[in-house]
Amino acid sequence: MKDLIAVGEVLIDLTQTGVNEAGVRQYAANPGGAPANVAVAAARLGARTAFVGKVGQDAFGDTLRQVLVDNGVDVSGMYGTDQAPTTLAVVSVDPSGDRSFTFYRSPGADILLTPAEAEDALTEGTKFLHFGSVSLTADPSRSATLAAAKKAKSMGALVSYDPNYRANLWSDEATAVTWMKEPVALCDVVKLSEEELPLLTGTADLAEGTHRLVEQGVTLVLVTLGGEGAYYRVGEETGMVPGVATKVADTNGAGDTFLGAVLSRLVRRGEAPLDGLNGKAMEEILTFANRAASLTCSRSGAIPAMPTLEELGE
Repeated sequence: MKDLIAVGEVLIDLTQTGVNEAGVRQYAANPGGAPANVAVAAARLGARTAFVGKVGQDAFGDTLRQVLVDNGVDVSGMYGTDQAPTTLAVVSVDPSGDRSFTFYRSPGADILLTPAEAEDALTEGTKFLHFGSVSLTADPSRSATLAAAKKAKSMGALVSYDPNYRANLWSDEATAVTWMKEPVALCDVVKLSEEELPLLTGTADLAEGTHRLVEQGVTLVLVTLGGEGAYYRVGEETGMVPGVATKVADTNGAGDTFLGAVLSRLVRRGEAPLDGLNGKAMEEILTFANRAASLTCSRSGAIPAMPTLEELGE
């Protein structure tokens, strides 16, 4: 039995670490991919997690598999393929720590996950299935992700979704919005940024946008606001929990750490993690999640920067 199964992409983040004396940018090959990041973040914070996805039969793929194993993530549903290399994302960082992405994925191995593979990897008794929108950009991973979400729901799992918009992975914004909206009705938890809120709801207003998602059946909506913290809606209760001031080295993986921390706290609530959830509980959960995300921001890389329970004084 797992607390959390994450489905989607695991990849190599070629993350800028600086420039040399000649002004040439330098990069480190960090493990990444939003669903894999969430699985690791939750595992480091005490949850039992698994990852379902696909990598190339290459050195990068071997590295990613080992990183997940080393972090306590079950990789029995992580497949290899000789049809495409492990996906790469080049992450460039500006002086303020904000990042931009360029993907090498035409195709990348993560796109080749099939519905049968995704469904076969699901296990009974799982509390949450989590996925993001990157795996919705192309088939067969799109069909695999949606099939996994539907099957997980039928098995009694809660569904968590991060519609993390990456413009350069879509042909145009309208197509992205169509597919990013597609799974919302299946979801119990949706975490999105303030930039993504209007894409899914048609409004940038936090109260109205989150209300529109709840009207579609979502129980818990989380909107990350960068250094300002996070806004939440659970049913008709809303609130905002301020962020934690930190010296930013790299924001890559901060949102995934935040969500992994939230899910790691929710699964502690028993067999029905969202039952009886209220504003008081959310204040405590998001205070913890903001602390975890701030630590990730203070260090470089995504998975390598994620904190443990011990680092958070737990």
